[in-house]
Amino acid sequence: MSAKKEENEEANSEKASGKGKIKSISELPGIGTQSAEKLIKAGYKTLESIAVASPAELMEAAELGEITATKAINAARDALEMGYETADKIAERREHIGKISTGSKEIDSLIGGGLETQSLTEIYGQYASGKTQWAFQLAVMAQLPKEKGGLAGNVLYIDSENSFRPERVISIAKAKSLDPQKVLKNIFVARAYNADHQMLLAEKAGEMVKEKNIRLIIVDSLTAQFRAEFLGRGTLADRQQKLNKHMHALMRLAEMNNLAVLVTNQVMSRPDILFGDPTAPIGGHIVAHNSKTRLYLRKAKEDKRVAKLVDSPSLPDGEALYKITPNGIEDI
Repeated sequence: MSAKKEENEEANSEKASGKGKIKSISELPGIGTQSAEKLIKAGYKTLESIAVASPAELMEAAELGEITATKAINAARDALEMGYETADKIAERREHIGKISTGSKEIDSLIGGGLETQSLTEIYGQYASGKTQWAFQLAVMAQLPKEKGGLAGNVLYIDSENSFRPERVISIAKAKSLDPQKVLKNIFVARAYNADHQMLLAEKAGEMVKEKNIRLIIVDSLTAQFRAEFLGRGTLADRQQKLNKHMHALMRLAEMNNLAVLVTNQVMSRPDILFGDPTAPIGGHIVAHNSKTRLYLRKAKEDKRVAKLVDSPSLPDGEALYKITPNGIEDI
Protein backbone atom coordinates (compact mmCIF):
# COMPACT_ATOMS: atom_id res chain seq x y z
CA MET A 1 0.00 0.00 0.00
CA SER A 2 1.41 3.41 -0.97
CA ALA A 3 2.22 6.02 1.66
CA LYS A 4 -0.28 8.45 0.12
CA LYS A 5 -3.05 5.88 0.22
CA GLU A 6 -2.26 5.11 3.85
CA GLU A 7 -2.45 8.82 4.70
CA ASN A 8 -5.84 9.15 2.97
CA GLU A 9 -7.25 6.11 4.76
CA GLU A 10 -5.94 7.39 8.08
CA ALA A 11 -7.51 10.81 7.47
CA ASN A 12 -10.85 9.21 6.54
CA SER A 13 -10.66 7.01 9.62
CA GLU A 14 -9.99 10.03 11.84
CA LYS A 15 -12.92 11.95 10.38
CA ALA A 16 -15.25 9.00 10.78
CA SER A 17 -14.29 8.64 14.43
CA GLY A 18 -14.46 12.40 15.05
CA LYS A 19 -10.76 12.59 15.93
CA GLY A 20 -7.92 14.45 14.29
CA LYS A 21 -7.34 18.14 13.85
CA ILE A 22 -10.90 19.22 13.06
CA LYS A 23 -10.99 22.98 12.64
CA SER A 24 -14.30 23.69 10.91
CA ILE A 25 -17.89 22.47 10.82
CA SER A 26 -17.51 20.95 7.32
CA GLU A 27 -14.77 18.64 8.64
CA LEU A 28 -17.10 17.00 11.18
CA PRO A 29 -18.11 13.38 10.45
CA GLY A 30 -21.34 13.14 8.49
CA ILE A 31 -21.49 16.89 7.78
CA GLY A 32 -21.32 17.60 4.07
CA THR A 33 -21.32 20.95 2.29
CA GLN A 34 -25.11 21.32 2.28
CA SER A 35 -25.46 20.34 5.95
CA ALA A 36 -22.67 22.76 6.91
CA GLU A 37 -24.42 25.58 5.03
CA LYS A 38 -27.70 24.83 6.82
CA LEU A 39 -25.98 24.79 10.21
CA ILE A 40 -24.19 28.07 9.53
CA LYS A 41 -27.45 29.65 8.36
CA ALA A 42 -29.10 28.49 11.59
CA GLY A 43 -26.36 30.16 13.64
CA TYR A 44 -24.05 27.19 14.25
CA LYS A 45 -20.91 28.77 12.82
CA THR A 46 -18.21 27.42 15.13
CA LEU A 47 -17.15 24.11 16.63
CA GLU A 48 -18.03 25.58 20.04
CA SER A 49 -21.64 26.16 19.00
CA ILE A 50 -21.89 22.56 17.76
CA ALA A 51 -20.22 21.15 20.87
CA VAL A 52 -22.74 22.72 23.25
CA ALA A 53 -25.79 21.91 21.12
CA SER A 54 -28.13 18.96 21.61
CA PRO A 55 -28.75 16.35 18.88
CA ALA A 56 -32.36 17.52 18.59
CA GLU A 57 -31.22 21.09 17.84
CA LEU A 58 -28.90 19.99 15.03
CA MET A 59 -31.53 17.60 13.67
CA GLU A 60 -33.96 20.49 13.41
CA ALA A 61 -31.42 22.99 12.04
CA ALA A 62 -29.89 20.85 9.28
CA GLU A 63 -32.30 17.90 8.88
CA LEU A 64 -29.69 15.49 10.22
CA GLY A 65 -30.31 12.01 11.54
CA GLU A 66 -29.93 11.49 15.27
CA ILE A 67 -26.83 9.30 14.91
CA THR A 68 -25.14 11.81 12.58
CA ALA A 69 -25.96 14.72 14.88
CA THR A 70 -24.60 12.86 17.91
CA LYS A 71 -21.38 11.94 16.09
CA ALA A 72 -20.86 15.55 14.98
CA ILE A 73 -21.37 16.85 18.51
CA ASN A 74 -19.00 14.29 20.01
CA ALA A 75 -16.37 15.05 17.37
CA ALA A 76 -16.61 18.78 18.05
CA ARG A 77 -16.22 18.14 21.76
CA ASP A 78 -13.19 15.91 21.17
CA ALA A 79 -11.60 18.54 18.94
CA LEU A 80 -12.09 21.18 21.63
CA GLU A 81 -11.01 18.78 24.38
CA MET A 82 -14.22 19.39 26.31
CA GLY A 83 -14.22 17.17 29.38
CA TYR A 84 -13.01 17.24 32.96
CA GLU A 85 -10.62 19.96 34.02
CA THR A 86 -9.05 20.97 37.29
CA ALA A 87 -10.75 23.63 39.40
CA ASP A 88 -7.78 25.99 39.17
CA LYS A 89 -8.44 26.36 35.43
CA ILE A 90 -12.04 27.28 36.16
CA ALA A 91 -10.82 29.84 38.70
CA GLU A 92 -8.44 31.24 36.09
CA ARG A 93 -11.25 31.53 33.56
CA ARG A 94 -13.45 33.33 36.08
CA GLU A 95 -10.78 35.99 36.45
CA HIS A 96 -11.90 37.22 33.02
CA ILE A 97 -15.47 37.81 34.18
CA GLY A 98 -16.61 41.40 33.73
CA LYS A 99 -19.17 43.27 35.81
CA ILE A 100 -21.60 46.04 34.91
CA SER A 101 -22.40 48.51 37.67
CA THR A 102 -26.08 49.24 38.27
CA GLY A 103 -25.31 52.83 39.22
CA SER A 104 -26.07 52.11 42.88
CA LYS A 105 -23.27 51.20 45.29
CA GLU A 106 -25.78 49.48 47.56
CA ILE A 107 -27.05 47.20 44.80
CA ASP A 108 -23.55 46.56 43.45
CA SER A 109 -22.46 45.49 46.94
CA LEU A 110 -25.48 43.19 47.21
CA ILE A 111 -24.71 41.37 43.93
CA GLY A 112 -20.95 41.20 44.27
CA GLY A 113 -19.89 44.26 42.30
CA GLY A 114 -22.40 44.38 39.48
CA LEU A 115 -24.07 42.29 36.79
CA GLU A 116 -21.73 39.40 35.88
CA THR A 117 -20.75 38.23 32.43
CA GLN A 118 -20.90 34.50 31.63
CA SER A 119 -24.14 34.49 33.63
CA LEU A 120 -27.87 35.13 33.43
CA THR A 121 -29.46 37.53 35.92
CA GLU A 122 -33.23 37.62 36.45
CA ILE A 123 -35.13 40.50 38.03
CA TYR A 124 -38.82 40.11 38.81
CA GLY A 125 -41.53 42.10 40.51
CA GLN A 126 -45.06 43.43 40.30
CA TYR A 127 -46.31 45.90 37.73
CA ALA A 128 -44.47 49.26 38.02
CA SER A 129 -41.81 47.81 40.33
CA GLY A 130 -39.09 49.25 38.08
CA LYS A 131 -37.98 46.21 36.05
CA THR A 132 -37.82 48.05 32.73
CA GLN A 133 -36.01 50.95 34.42
CA TRP A 134 -33.26 48.49 35.33
CA ALA A 135 -33.10 47.46 31.67
CA PHE A 136 -32.70 51.08 30.53
CA GLN A 137 -30.10 51.79 33.20
CA LEU A 138 -27.93 48.77 32.39
CA ALA A 139 -28.23 49.39 28.63
CA VAL A 140 -26.46 52.70 29.29
CA MET A 141 -24.07 51.50 32.01
CA ALA A 142 -22.73 48.67 29.81
CA GLN A 143 -21.38 51.27 27.39
CA LEU A 144 -19.23 53.03 30.00
CA PRO A 145 -15.50 52.25 30.08
CA LYS A 146 -14.43 49.51 32.50
CA GLU A 147 -12.91 51.96 34.96
CA LYS A 148 -16.32 53.62 35.30
CA GLY A 149 -18.29 50.43 35.87
CA GLY A 150 -19.11 49.42 32.30
CA LEU A 151 -17.78 46.97 29.74
CA ALA A 152 -17.16 49.42 26.89
CA GLY A 153 -19.54 47.42 24.73
CA ASN A 154 -22.88 47.51 22.99
CA VAL A 155 -26.29 46.08 23.85
CA LEU A 156 -28.90 43.78 22.29
CA TYR A 157 -32.40 44.51 23.58
CA ILE A 158 -35.27 42.07 22.96
CA ASP A 159 -38.51 43.94 23.69
CA SER A 160 -41.51 41.63 24.12
CA GLU A 161 -43.86 44.18 25.71
CA ASN A 162 -43.34 47.20 23.45
CA SER A 163 -41.95 49.07 26.45
CA PHE A 164 -38.63 50.35 25.09
CA ARG A 165 -38.50 54.14 25.35
CA PRO A 166 -35.49 55.92 23.78
CA GLU A 167 -36.30 59.15 25.63
CA ARG A 168 -35.69 57.38 28.94
CA VAL A 169 -32.33 56.11 27.70
CA ILE A 170 -31.46 59.65 26.63
CA SER A 171 -32.11 61.09 30.11
CA ILE A 172 -29.96 58.41 31.78
CA ALA A 173 -27.18 58.87 29.21
CA LYS A 174 -27.11 62.62 29.84
CA ALA A 175 -26.83 61.99 33.59
CA LYS A 176 -23.75 59.83 32.90
CA SER A 177 -22.22 62.55 30.68
CA LEU A 178 -22.55 60.41 27.57
CA ASP A 179 -23.58 61.46 24.08
CA PRO A 180 -27.26 60.35 23.91
CA GLN A 181 -27.20 59.74 20.16
CA LYS A 182 -24.11 57.53 20.37
CA VAL A 183 -25.69 55.60 23.24
CA LEU A 184 -28.86 54.99 21.23
CA LYS A 185 -26.87 53.84 18.19
CA ASN A 186 -25.11 51.26 20.38
CA ILE A 187 -28.39 49.65 21.50
CA PHE A 188 -29.84 47.20 18.95
CA VAL A 189 -33.55 46.73 19.66
CA ALA A 190 -35.83 44.01 18.31
CA ARG A 191 -39.54 43.79 19.01
CA ALA A 192 -40.66 40.21 19.75
CA TYR A 193 -44.22 39.64 18.54
CA ASN A 194 -44.72 36.12 19.87
CA ALA A 195 -42.87 33.40 21.79
CA ASP A 196 -41.40 31.73 18.69
CA HIS A 197 -40.19 35.07 17.37
CA GLN A 198 -38.59 35.85 20.73
CA MET A 199 -36.78 32.50 20.71
CA LEU A 200 -35.60 33.09 17.14
CA LEU A 201 -34.21 36.52 18.06
CA ALA A 202 -32.18 34.95 20.86
CA GLU A 203 -30.86 32.22 18.57
CA LYS A 204 -29.90 34.76 15.88
CA ALA A 205 -28.21 37.03 18.42
CA GLY A 206 -25.02 34.97 18.13
CA GLU A 207 -24.50 36.36 14.64
CA MET A 208 -24.30 39.92 15.97
CA VAL A 209 -22.37 39.43 19.20
CA LYS A 210 -18.82 39.64 17.86
CA GLU A 211 -19.65 41.78 14.85
CA LYS A 212 -21.27 44.51 16.98
CA ASN A 213 -19.16 44.08 20.18
CA ILE A 214 -22.21 43.05 22.23
CA ARG A 215 -21.46 42.79 25.96
CA LEU A 216 -25.03 42.77 27.33
CA ILE A 217 -28.24 41.10 26.14
CA ILE A 218 -31.53 42.25 27.69
CA VAL A 219 -34.87 40.45 27.39
CA ASP A 220 -37.80 42.53 28.66
CA SER A 221 -39.77 40.54 29.47
CA LEU A 222 -38.79 36.89 29.43
CA THR A 223 -42.24 35.37 30.01
CA ALA A 224 -44.82 37.88 28.70
CA GLN A 225 -45.31 36.25 25.28
CA PHE A 226 -45.21 32.70 26.70
CA ARG A 227 -47.78 33.64 29.34
CA ALA A 228 -50.12 35.13 26.73
CA GLU A 229 -49.89 32.26 24.24
CA PHE A 230 -49.90 29.18 26.48
CA LEU A 231 -53.15 29.33 28.41
CA GLY A 232 -54.43 26.66 30.78
CA ARG A 233 -52.79 23.67 32.44
CA GLY A 234 -52.98 21.63 29.26
CA THR A 235 -50.34 23.79 27.59
CA LEU A 236 -48.05 24.10 30.63
CA ALA A 237 -45.65 21.34 29.54
CA ASP A 238 -45.18 22.88 26.07
CA ARG A 239 -44.65 26.33 27.57
CA GLN A 240 -42.03 25.12 30.03
CA GLN A 241 -40.21 23.14 27.36
CA LYS A 242 -39.95 26.22 25.12
CA LEU A 243 -38.93 28.46 28.01
CA ASN A 244 -36.21 25.99 28.92
CA LYS A 245 -34.86 25.98 25.36
CA HIS A 246 -35.01 29.79 25.21
CA MET A 247 -33.09 30.24 28.45
CA HIS A 248 -30.49 27.67 27.45
CA ALA A 249 -29.86 29.64 24.25
CA LEU A 250 -29.35 32.80 26.31
CA MET A 251 -27.07 31.01 28.77
CA ARG A 252 -25.00 29.62 25.90
CA LEU A 253 -24.53 33.13 24.50
CA ALA A 254 -23.41 34.41 27.90
CA GLU A 255 -20.91 31.63 28.56
CA MET A 256 -19.41 31.35 25.08
CA ASN A 257 -19.01 35.09 24.51
CA ASN A 258 -18.24 36.32 28.04
CA LEU A 259 -21.22 38.67 28.03
CA ALA A 260 -23.97 39.42 30.55
CA VAL A 261 -27.64 38.53 30.13
CA LEU A 262 -30.41 40.37 31.99
CA VAL A 263 -34.01 39.13 31.84
CA THR A 264 -37.03 40.71 33.47
CA ASN A 265 -39.89 38.53 34.63
CA GLN A 266 -43.52 39.00 35.58
CA VAL A 267 -45.12 37.67 38.75
CA MET A 268 -48.37 35.98 39.68
CA SER A 269 -50.41 36.02 42.86
CA ARG A 270 -50.33 32.97 45.13
CA PRO A 271 -53.67 32.86 47.04
CA ASP A 272 -52.52 29.76 48.94
CA ILE A 273 -49.91 31.83 50.80
CA LEU A 274 -51.59 33.21 53.91
CA PHE A 275 -48.63 35.06 55.41
CA GLY A 276 -45.93 37.14 53.76
CA ASP A 277 -45.67 38.27 50.15
CA PRO A 278 -48.07 36.22 47.97
CA THR A 279 -46.30 37.02 44.69
CA ALA A 280 -44.20 34.47 42.81
CA PRO A 281 -42.27 34.76 39.54
CA ILE A 282 -43.67 33.21 36.36
CA GLY A 283 -41.90 30.19 34.89
CA GLY A 284 -41.59 27.98 37.96
CA HIS A 285 -38.54 25.78 38.43
CA ILE A 286 -37.43 26.06 34.79
CA VAL A 287 -36.73 29.79 35.10
CA ALA A 288 -35.44 29.44 38.67
CA HIS A 289 -32.83 26.80 37.77
CA ASN A 290 -31.62 28.63 34.66
CA SER A 291 -31.19 32.00 36.41
CA LYS A 292 -27.82 32.21 38.15
CA THR A 293 -28.77 35.37 40.07
CA ARG A 294 -32.36 36.30 40.99
CA LEU A 295 -33.51 39.66 42.35
CA TYR A 296 -36.99 40.54 43.58
CA LEU A 297 -37.92 44.21 43.16
CA ARG A 298 -40.62 45.98 45.13
CA LYS A 299 -41.69 49.43 46.20
CA ALA A 300 -41.08 50.67 49.74
CA LYS A 301 -42.21 53.79 51.59
CA GLU A 302 -42.09 57.17 49.84
CA ASP A 303 -39.83 56.99 46.76
CA LYS A 304 -37.70 54.13 48.05
CA ARG A 305 -37.28 50.82 46.29
CA VAL A 306 -36.02 47.45 47.55
CA ALA A 307 -33.95 44.93 45.63
CA LYS A 308 -33.87 41.56 47.39
CA LEU A 309 -31.28 38.98 46.40
CA VAL A 310 -33.28 35.75 46.31
CA ASP A 311 -30.72 33.38 44.84
CA SER A 312 -27.02 33.39 43.92
CA PRO A 313 -24.44 30.60 43.64
CA SER A 314 -21.84 32.57 45.58
CA LEU A 315 -23.56 35.34 47.56
CA PRO A 316 -25.74 35.39 50.69
CA ASP A 317 -29.34 36.62 50.58
CA GLY A 318 -29.80 40.28 51.38
CA GLU A 319 -31.54 43.53 50.45
CA ALA A 320 -30.54 46.93 49.12
CA LEU A 321 -32.42 50.23 49.19
CA TYR A 322 -32.32 52.57 46.20
CA LYS A 323 -34.45 55.04 44.26
CA ILE A 324 -35.37 55.66 40.64
CA THR A 325 -34.99 59.29 39.53
CA PRO A 326 -34.95 61.06 36.15
CA ASN A 327 -31.21 60.26 36.17
CA GLY A 328 -31.82 56.54 36.58
CA ILE A 329 -31.06 54.19 39.50
CA GLU A 330 -29.37 55.96 42.40
CA ASP A 331 -28.52 55.41 46.05
CA ILE A 332 -30.76 57.00 48.64
